[in-house]
Amino acid sequence: MLQIRLPADVAHTMTVACRRAGQRETGGMLFGEHVGPDDFRVVEATVAGTGTIVSFIRGVVDGLSRLERFFRRTKRDYRKFNYLGEWHSHPSFALRPSSADDETMFEIVNDEATGALFAVSIIVKQAGGELEAAAYAYHPPRTREDASVVLEQDLRPERE
Repeated sequence: MLQIRLPADVAHTMTVACRRAGQRETGGMLFGEHVGPDDFRVVEATVAGTGTIVSFIRGVVDGLSRLERFFRRTKRDYRKFNYLGEWHSHPSFALRPSSADDETMFEIVNDEATGALFAVSIIVKQAGGELEAAAYAYHPPRTREDASVVLEQDLRPERE
């Protein structure tokens, strides 16, 4: 089972985006670091805006430019740093992918231009001020499996 580590700063980015979106869906891209066998840390989560109460669509042009900036910043070390997948919120629904979510992710992993062996979808929502998250790994041609999400704590010392 794939493990996806979600650092506190990335979780904060998602939480703020969810708060701003309210009952509408929001989301973006996930860029990650390969830290071990089946173990990935999300390095960055983009926020592409908000959608409707039942859907979210990311703009392709904006996504590609953010991906290019990420690759430049990580010196194109594709084995260690790469596109990991997508995230979006389900403010009014369970943290399970809809059929539209599945189709979007299967399109990504089956796109020959990406050459992806897999892609991750993280679905989030705020509940009682806390971020809840569930992750799913998609493999070509049409396999989806549960992945685990580890919410990492902020290890920076608190200011006095």
